Amino acid sequence: MRGWIRDIIVAIIIAVVILQFIMPTIVKERSMQPTLYENNYIILSKQTYKMWGNPERGDIIVFHTDLKTENGDEKLLIKRIIGLPGDKITIVDGNVYRNDELLQEGYIFEDYTAGFVDDFTVPGGQLFVMGDNRRMSLDSRAEEIGCIDIDQIVGKAVVRLYPFNKIRML
Repeated sequence: MRGWIRDIIVAIIIAVVILQFIMPTIVKERSMQPTLYENNYIILSKQTYKMWGNPERGDIIVFHTDLKTENGDEKLLIKRIIGLPGDKITIVDGNVYRNDELLQEGYIFEDYTAGFVDDFTVPGGQLFVMGDNRRMSLDSRAEEIGCIDIDQIVGKAVVRLYPFNKIRML
């Protein structure tokens, strides 16, 4: 009996430690297609930016927002980092420019980015983020999202685990 209780306690301790570093998440939106689809199961690294470095352009992150779900809970969003603090972002004629260079974005759903952003400089401590499915994405182009504070990040998406035939590092 004691061995059984000890095994349960050890399992609980291991689970708590693991959950301090990773967070399983299910994608609920279509804004990251074709990279991630609705109901994909991903793992977030919650400690990446606290322990091993700063956010980088191209990272896929999940972050807190002021938006609410239908049942009133906080809505988390998943987006790709396009601009870091100090970067100048321009969106014109369906193209995205960072620091006056046209981005080559092979990961986006369509070769067109709606909206207009005119030489916007990303403020210190913030990130400019967009979804890969630009027509379906509520992101930094929208007033209700805007740039996000780095401390709003829940974690960096590191691996897609489901569907099983599409397991891969992100």
